[in-house]
Amino acid sequence: MDISKEILEVAQKGVYSLKAPELVEAPIFARMNGDELQEMFDVDRARDEVRIKTWLKEGIIWRLGDAASPGLLDVVGPQDMVVANNFLCHMTPPTAERCLRNIARLVTPTGYLFVSGIDLDVRTKVALDLGWKPVRDLMEDIHDGDPSVRGDWPWQYWGLEPFSKRRRDWKLRYASAFQLGAHWEGEISFPQPGSLTSVS
Repeated sequence: MDISKEILEVAQKGVYSLKAPELVEAPIFARMNGDELQEMFDVDRARDEVRIKTWLKEGIIWRLGDAASPGLLDVVGPQDMVVANNFLCHMTPPTAERCLRNIARLVTPTGYLFVSGIDLDVRTKVALDLGWKPVRDLMEDIHDGDPSVRGDWPWQYWGLEPFSKRRRDWKLRYASAFQLGAHWEGEISFPQPGSLTSVS
């Protein structure tokens, strides 16, 4: 789901130029290595383009919509897993908080929410308020997984605060994966594949 019809059409088509970025100001493959590119795309060097592999497109339903809409649950329905990455950072903190609370309504009881690219104060506040349980598997690796945004902190709004175990709330603050509505004791591991929704 995306709020932009133009972006949604580009994503649905799944063909991207290797030369110039389309609809964005930065090279879209800058953070991918050659192996990752080969795994996800069929590369056509003659045309300087890549096409997303067919198996990655199977079962995807494309929807134009607003993740902040109160009617989102009626449109998408409950999901076992929801991915909401790298768009809440473009909102003011109060708007991002309202949107994140709305997105969380999509997750089934004991389902999982993956949310990065958001103000950490906002995510921590919502996670505390709603009783989310952080998934600790690979938490630091996930947080530190994109060095290009770590270097932008604290000067750019998308910059990622360095992971610090000195903070009392680090186990919640730096988690990007959460289990919602579970009666939790001990560690949480990543779930088995199930239904998945990605909103952006």
